Amino acid sequence: MSSVDDSIGAKPKPDNQADLGPDGADRVKLEFGVDGMTCAACVAHVQRALTKTPGVIKANVNLATKKAQVEVDPARTDPATLLQVVQNSGYDPRPDEVDLALSGMTCAACVAGIERHLQGLPGVVTASVNLATERARIGYVSGAVEPEQLVSEVQSLGYDAIISPEGDDAPDREQAAREREARYQYRLLVFAAIFSAPLVLPMTLEFVGIMVPMIFMNRYLQFVLGTAVQFIAGAQFYRGAWSALSHRTANMDVLVALGTSAAYLFSVYHTFVVIGGLYYEAAAVIITLVILGRRLEAVAKGRTSEAIRRLVGLQPKTARVTRDGDDVEIPVSAVVVGDLVLVRPGERIAVDGEVVEGESAVDESMLTGESLPIDKSPGDAVVGGTINKNGALRFRATKVGRDTALAQIIRLVEEAQGSKAPIQRLADTVAGYFVQVVVGIAAVTFIAWMLLTGDLNQALLSTVAVLVIACPCTLGLATPTAIMVGTGKGAENGILIRGGEYLEKAHAVEVVVLDKTGTITKGEPAVTDVVALEPGSQPGVLAIAAAVERSSEHPIAAAVVEHAASQDVDQPAVSGFEAVAGRGVRAQVEGVGEVLIGTPSFLSGQGVDVGPAEASYQALLAQGKTTILIATAGRVAGVIAVADTVKDGAAAAIEELKRMGIEVVMLTGDNQRTAEAIASQVGVDRVLAEVLPEDKAEQILSLKDAGKVVAMVGDGINDAPALATADLGIAIGTGTDVAMETAGITLVSGDLSGVPAAVRLSSRTMRTIKQNLFWAFLYNSLGIPVAALGYLSPIIAGAAMAFSSVSVVTNSLLLRRFDPRRGLRRRPAAPAAGGGNDD
Repeated sequence: MSSVDDSIGAKPKPDNQADLGPDGADRVKLEFGVDGMTCAACVAHVQRALTKTPGVIKANVNLATKKAQVEVDPARTDPATLLQVVQNSGYDPRPDEVDLALSGMTCAACVAGIERHLQGLPGVVTASVNLATERARIGYVSGAVEPEQLVSEVQSLGYDAIISPEGDDAPDREQAAREREARYQYRLLVFAAIFSAPLVLPMTLEFVGIMVPMIFMNRYLQFVLGTAVQFIAGAQFYRGAWSALSHRTANMDVLVALGTSAAYLFSVYHTFVVIGGLYYEAAAVIITLVILGRRLEAVAKGRTSEAIRRLVGLQPKTARVTRDGDDVEIPVSAVVVGDLVLVRPGERIAVDGEVVEGESAVDESMLTGESLPIDKSPGDAVVGGTINKNGALRFRATKVGRDTALAQIIRLVEEAQGSKAPIQRLADTVAGYFVQVVVGIAAVTFIAWMLLTGDLNQALLSTVAVLVIACPCTLGLATPTAIMVGTGKGAENGILIRGGEYLEKAHAVEVVVLDKTGTITKGEPAVTDVVALEPGSQPGVLAIAAAVERSSEHPIAAAVVEHAASQDVDQPAVSGFEAVAGRGVRAQVEGVGEVLIGTPSFLSGQGVDVGPAEASYQALLAQGKTTILIATAGRVAGVIAVADTVKDGAAAAIEELKRMGIEVVMLTGDNQRTAEAIASQVGVDRVLAEVLPEDKAEQILSLKDAGKVVAMVGDGINDAPALATADLGIAIGTGTDVAMETAGITLVSGDLSGVPAAVRLSSRTMRTIKQNLFWAFLYNSLGIPVAALGYLSPIIAGAAMAFSSVSVVTNSLLLRRFDPRRGLRRRPAAPAAGGGNDD
C-alpha cells in the first residue's frame, strides 16, 4: 500500500464548497475509492473506522462501487486524515485522478513550482507534472476539490491548462496544439533572426577583414533593431518571468529576461546618456538562440511521443458490418458489441472480436512484437488494429471503443509516459532551487568583478553570461524524455510498462520467478507421445483412442481428440460408451470390439495384462506426463502421454536471463516430479513445487528477505498476490485481467522472450537517463563557473544554453534505434517433446 502524506490537504475547505449542517457546523461531502474490500465485514470495518474519526459527521462505504462517501466538518479534519485512516485499517485508499494538459512551461523550475502549489491545495493527494509531455496528473479527493478548480489554480500561476481531452481524436488535438506552438516559435525565430542579423553583421565581417557600411554602426539603428527583438520576440520571456515572480517562484524566463535586459538597458544608457560600448547584439542574439532552442526542442519532443501516434494510427476509421443482411461501411465509433464485422485481406481489423467465419493469418506484430502472422479460424480471438493478411474473416465484435485492447494499450502508454521515475527526484530537488541559486551566483559575480577590477563592462558581460548559460531545462527533460521513448519502444515490442518506476526497477532484477502453468507452459494439455506396442500401428492406436474419447468431457480426452484431428486420421464408429469415474472409459468400436482406455489398475481389473506396456508407461510418467493405456480385444495395444507443453521460445528466454546473470526460479502448485520435468526441458535449475496459491506470496517474500531484487512472472488470478508482493510484477498478456492490473509490466503476446527484452530495455533506458543527468549536472556545474570567471561571452553562453536541452532530447531519441528483442524473435515452432513417436 502506498503511504499517504499526513501534511497533504491540511488547509480548511473554502467556504463556497461547504454546506451548513443542522448543528451549525460546515459540512463537506467527500468521496474516494477504497480497494482491497472483499465482503460486508470489510465494509463495516472501514465505515466504523471513518465514523470514529474526529470531524466525521457521517460515513457510508459501498462494496459494489468500492467507494467511501464521507460528510465532514472541514475545520476538524481533512481528506489526508481520512485516507490515512483507511490505510491504517488495512485497505488502499484510491483518490480520483485527472490529467491536465499544460502549456507555457519552460523548464524544470516551472514543473517544481506547479507541483508545489498543487500539493498545497486541500484535497490534493498527489501531483506529478511532466515537462516533456506537458501534462499534470493529479490525485484528489472529490468534494474537497474538483478538476475545474485545479485548472483555475494552474492558470492563476500564469500557465495555460485544460482538462486533457478524451476520445479517439484526443492525441490528434494535442499534437495540433503542439504544432501551433512550434509554428508560433518559428515565426518569432524568423523575426528575431532578421532583426538580429544587422547587429551581428558588422562584428562578423570585421572579423574576416571586410569593411562594413557605417549605417550598421549607427547607435540609433542598433537601438531600433535591438528594441524590436527585445520586446517583440522576447515578450514571451517577460510574460513568463513576471508570472513566475508574481507567484514567488523563478524559472528559466527569469534568467533570460534578467540577462538580456541587463545587456539591453546598459546599451540604452550608452546610447542616450553616456556614450560607451553597446551590447544590443548580445541581447538580441541570446533571445534568437533561446527561441531557436525552444523550436528545436519542441520538434524533438514531438518525436518522443511518436509511439503514441503510431499506436493511434493503427485504429481504422471505418468498419464493414452486417446490418439488415447487407455489409455496410460505418464509422468505427458506431460499431457496437455483437455486430458482425467483415474484414477483407490486407485490411486492418476494426475492433476486438471472435471469428465466426473464414480462415486467415493475422499480423499482430504492431501490438505484440511477434514477427510471424498468427493463424485465425472460427472461435479464435482477433484484436483491433492488427492486419488481416490473406483471407476474408467475419467476426463478432466483443470489445469496442475504449474497451478494445488497442485503446487500453494507448491509455497505458500515455499514463506511463506521463509518470516519473524515482531517479528524477534528485533533479526535481535541484530544480526547485536552481534559478534562485543562479541569480545569487550572478549577483556575486557582478560584485566580485567590480570589487576586484572595477571594470563595469567585464562585470556586466560575465553576469549576463552566468544568467544565460544556466539551463534548468536539461534537468527537467533528462528523465521524462527517456521514459517517453523507452515506454513507447516497449509498446512497439509488446511490452507494456505502467510507469517510470517499473521501467527503472527492471534493470536491477536479480531473481526472476516464473509461474509454470500458462507462463512457461501453454496452460492446455496436449498429446506429446503415442506409443504403439506393435511397430507402425501408431495411427491405428490414435484413431481408436480418439473415437472413444470423443464421447468424454475430460480434458485429457479433448487433447486426444484434438491431436487426432491435427493428424487427419480416420476414426471408426463407436457404441456403448461408458465412463468409469476417475479410472477410465470403455466402448465398442466397429471392427475392433471392446476398447478400454485408462489407468493400469483399471485395465488390470478388467483382466488385461499391462506388463508389455510397463516400461513405456513408467518412462513417460517419469517425465511428468499424464499417461493412459489403450487395450483392444483384451490386450494392451499402446500408450498415450498428455502434458502441458512448453511454450515456444521459453527455453531460449530462460537461457538469455541466465546469461544476463539473473537467477531463474520456477514456482508452481504442481507436484514435484512434473515440475522438475518441465524445469529440465527449459533449463530452470531451482524449482519450488507444490506451493498453494495463498503461499506463493510467502515464497516471494522469502526471496526478498534474502536481499534479492525479485521479479514475478505470472498469468492467473492466484498469481496476483505474488505479483503485488514482488519488487516487479510481470503479467502474461494472455492471462487474466486481474494479473495485468496488479503487474507493473505486461507482455501482450504471452511470449517469455519479453522478460529479458524488458530487462534490456530498462538497462538501456536507465543508461540514457544517467547520461542525460550527468550531462545536465556537468553542463551547469562547469558552465556557470566558466562564465563567472569571464571566459565565455554572453552570445556563446546563450548558444550553449539553447542547445543543451536539445542535446538531452536528442540523446533520448537514440533509444528509438534500440531493439530490446534482438536475438529473441520467435522462430518457427519445433516439434513437441516426445512427439517423434506418433507418426
